[in-house]
Amino acid sequence: MPKSLNESLADQQPPNTETDRSSLNGIKEAYSPSEREPLAKSGPKEKPGITYAAQDQLPKLPIPELEDTCRKFQAVLAPLQNQREQDDTAAAVRDFLKTDGPELQARLKRYATGKTSYIEQFWYDSYLNFDNSVVLNLNPFFLLEDDPTPARNNQVTRAASLVISALSFVRAVRKEELPPDTLRGTPLCMYQYSRLFSTARIPTESGCQIAQDSGSRHVVVLCKGQFYWFDVMDDNSDIIMTEKDMALNLQVIVDDAEATPIQEAAKGALGVLSTENRKIWAGLRDVLTRDGESNNAECLSIVDSALFILCLDYTEPKNGAELCGNMLCGTSEVVKGVQIGTCTNRWYDKMQIIVCKNGSAGINFEHTGVDGHTVLRMASDVYTDTILRFAKSINGQAPSLWTSTSPDPSKRDPDSFGDVSTTPHKLEWDMQPELSTALRFAETRLADLIQQNEFEILEFAGYGKNFITSMGFSPDAFVQMAFQAAYYGLYGRVENTYEPAMTKVFLHGRTEAIRVATLESVNFVKTFWADNSSQQKVDALKKASQKHTALTKECAKAMGQDRHLYALYCVWQRAVDEEGAEAASSNGCSSPVDGPSSEPGISPPEDPSESPSPPRSSSGNNAGKSRSPSSKVPLQQIPSLFSDPGYDRINNTILSTSNCGNPALRHFGFGPSSADGFGIGYIIKDDSISICISSKHRQTKRFVASLEAYFLEVKRLLRSVKKGESAGRSKVRQSGQEKRRGTGKVIKVQTQGSEGVPAPGIGEDEEEDEELGGYGFFDAGMLLQALKASQEEKDKPSGKGAGNARRAIGKKLRVSEY
Repeated sequence: MPKSLNESLADQQPPNTETDRSSLNGIKEAYSPSEREPLAKSGPKEKPGITYAAQDQLPKLPIPELEDTCRKFQAVLAPLQNQREQDDTAAAVRDFLKTDGPELQARLKRYATGKTSYIEQFWYDSYLNFDNSVVLNLNPFFLLEDDPTPARNNQVTRAASLVISALSFVRAVRKEELPPDTLRGTPLCMYQYSRLFSTARIPTESGCQIAQDSGSRHVVVLCKGQFYWFDVMDDNSDIIMTEKDMALNLQVIVDDAEATPIQEAAKGALGVLSTENRKIWAGLRDVLTRDGESNNAECLSIVDSALFILCLDYTEPKNGAELCGNMLCGTSEVVKGVQIGTCTNRWYDKMQIIVCKNGSAGINFEHTGVDGHTVLRMASDVYTDTILRFAKSINGQAPSLWTSTSPDPSKRDPDSFGDVSTTPHKLEWDMQPELSTALRFAETRLADLIQQNEFEILEFAGYGKNFITSMGFSPDAFVQMAFQAAYYGLYGRVENTYEPAMTKVFLHGRTEAIRVATLESVNFVKTFWADNSSQQKVDALKKASQKHTALTKECAKAMGQDRHLYALYCVWQRAVDEEGAEAASSNGCSSPVDGPSSEPGISPPEDPSESPSPPRSSSGNNAGKSRSPSSKVPLQQIPSLFSDPGYDRINNTILSTSNCGNPALRHFGFGPSSADGFGIGYIIKDDSISICISSKHRQTKRFVASLEAYFLEVKRLLRSVKKGESAGRSKVRQSGQEKRRGTGKVIKVQTQGSEGVPAPGIGEDEEEDEELGGYGFFDAGMLLQALKASQEEKDKPSGKGAGNARRAIGKKLRVSEY
C-alpha cells in the first residue's frame, strides 16, 4: 500500500539546496494547512503576500447529508435505467441507509475532523495509484492562440517569449504577489498554485508520489528527444535572463540538437519512458539510478526538479486536429523502423510548454495536483504578458500584469546572480542495453496508444456566448444540451455524461461531478428528434437547460453526490483494511489499489478543465470479492449501494466533457475516459464555439458533423419561435384592420417573394419546418448538408411573380436529393 499523507510528510527531510541544488528535495506531499505556502521563502516574513491572504477565511468542504446524497444518486441514474433497474437501485439504497450507510457517514465525519478536506487525501491517492500510462488517460492539454504579431510566430521567438512570461508567473507565485482568484467577489482557494511548478510525479513500486523542489531555478529543454538545461532565476526568484538572451540559448539548443540525426537521437529519447505503465517506469528509474558511477541519477534529478519542461518540436502540424493531437500525446511517425515522431520529445511527469516549428504553442500538464482552472489562469496570464511586454518595448508606458518585476538582468552585476549557470548544458545519459531495450518497448506501446485514438475539432463560427445569452440560455447548459442531442441523434440513446464543477470556493477545493443526463434532458432530445413544433422543441430545451444550471449551482456548493459517495467508499475500504488484517495499523486512508479504471478528466481525465473524477476500483462487486469472505467483521461485506450495478454505471462515463475557456486559448482537450466514450473539451467564446473531441475511433468526425448541424438547426428554431411571437403580436394589432365590422372571414394578404417566402395559408415557421425538419435518428449526419443546400436555394434569385405562386402542398423536392 502507498504511504499515507501523514507518513509522507513525516518521512521528508528539510531540503539542502546549498550542498546539492540539482537534487530532489524529498517527497513533499504538501496537503496540510502548515504547508499552505510551500513556495514561500523560508524565514519570517515582514509582510504577508496577497496570494494566500484569504486562505484562512475559506470554509472547509462540507460533508453532505447521507439521505440527500442517496436521493441524488437515484436521480442521476433515473435517465439511464429502466424501471426494473431503478427498483433494484432503490432497494439497494434503502438497505444502505438502514445498515452500512450511517456507520460509514459517522466514520467519514470522524476521519475529517482536523483535516483540511474530507476528500483530499482520497482524491490524491486515486490519481497516484493509477498504474496505466498517464498519456491520454490523465494529462490534458491547452492549445494557445497564436501570437497576434505574425513576425513573432516562429519557434525560437515564441518559445523565448512564453518562457520569460512563465517565469514572471513563477516569480509572482513565489513572492505571493499573484492576485487571488475570485468568483463574483468571493475569493477562491489558491493552494494549487503552490504545486504548479518544480513538481514531478515520481513512480514507485507502491504507487506514485509528488516531489517538489521549492528552490528550483532551472528549466529543462527537450529538442528532438535530447535534454538540455540552464538556470533562469536566482535565489531571490528574480529572472536572470532577458528575452534576447533566452532566444539565443534556445537557438543554440536547436542547432545542437539538429547536429545529431533524428534517427540516432531517437535511440536515446528517454522521455518515452515517462509514458510507460507506472510500475514498469518505477523499475526503470531504479535501473537509471543504481549504478553509482553513472551520471544518470544526476540527470534524472535535474529533470525532476526543473521548474517546467520546454518541448521544441521540429514539426508543423497541418491542421487544428493534428495540433490538438500533438499537444495531447505527440505524433507517431516511424521511418526505417525508428520512431521519429514528437511523441519522443516529451516528459509527461511534469508541466510541459510545447512549441512547434511554426510557433504554435500549447501546454500539457500533470493533473494530480492541479485542475484546469488553475492552469488556465497561468496560461491566460502568460499569454497576456507576452503581448504586454511586446507593447512595452514599443511604448514604455504600457501597463504591466505584475505587481513588481525582476530587475533588468542586463543592468545587474553578474556576481549578484549567485552560483548559477545560464549556459545551456546537454544531459548525457548512459544508455545501458537494458535501457535501450526498455525504450524500444515503451515507444512501440506508446505508438499503439496513439494509433488507438483519434481527434477532431469543431471551430463553429455561427454564433457564441452573445447569441446564446440573448436567447435567454446559459451558454454552458446550451452547449451541454447540444452534446446530448447530437449523441442521441446518432445512436438513439442517452449515456452517462460528466462535467466538472469547480469547488475552489472551499479550502483545497477541487471539483464536483455534474451528471448532465437528466429526465429533462432526455425529454428534450426525444422532443427535438420527433415530429414536434418549433415551440415545443424550444420549450423542452429551456427546461433541460434550466435543470442543468440548477445542478451546476448545486455542485459548485459541493452538494453533489459523486465525491461524497467516493469518500464513503474509501472509508469502507479503510475499515476493511483495519478490521480485516490482524496487524492492521493505519494512520491515514488510502483509496482502492485493485486496478483503477480510466474513468475520468480531466476518468483520469474526467476533468481535465476543471478536473476529472478520480479513478476508482474496477467495480464494487470485484472490490467486495477481493476481501476475505470468511471474515466476521461487520463491514467486510461490500455495502449494498456500492455493489449495485448502478454505482458501476455512474462511474463509467461515456461523454466526458469539460468547459475551460478563455480568449487566450484556441482549444482544450483530453483523451476519452472509457473505451467506448468521447472526451470533449470545449470553449465558449463571444461569437464562436471551439470543441475538441477524442475517441477510440468511434465515428468522431461524424459526431462533430452532427454537432455542427445541431447548432445550425437550433438557431433556426430559436429565431423561428421569436419571429412567431413577434408575428403573433402583430396579428393582434392588425386584426381590426382585416375584419369588417366583425363579419366575414379574415383575408390573408399574398405577398410577392422568392421560394423562401411563405405561401398563402402557410406560416413561416411551418414552411421552414417542412424544408428542414423531419430528420430522424439515422440521417442526422445529413442535416448540415440539407441546411446548407436550403440556404443556397434561398440565396438564388427567383423569376416567379405573385401570379405564379400556388399553395405548397406536399413535400418540396430538390434535385440535389437524388
